[in-house]
Amino acid sequence: MSSFAKAFSPALREIRILCCQSAQASAGTRQFVVSEYPIIKKHNPDLPVMIREATGTPARVFARFERGVEKHVELDNLSSSEVASKVAQLLSVS
Repeated sequence: MSSFAKAFSPALREIRILCCQSAQASAGTRQFVVSEYPIIKKHNPDLPVMIREATGTPARVFARFERGVEKHVELDNLSSSEVASKVAQLLSVS
């Protein structure tokens, strides 16, 4: 079962995922989006989850919390499961 199959903290305001649509370094991030995005949205329908693909963009994810606090992690060259682990850590999903 996915660690994302639950509602996130109300303090989380937005998730932004950036990656390159063709670079091998972003492959794990793209696979994460394909497999986990539907689960995240199912359990958090009102949470904005933005996916931005641009050539040459390093893979990373940003989380914006209440009061404008923003955190991010780099995801380049990680597998889909490693990306899921890093994102869960960032979002404090246990």
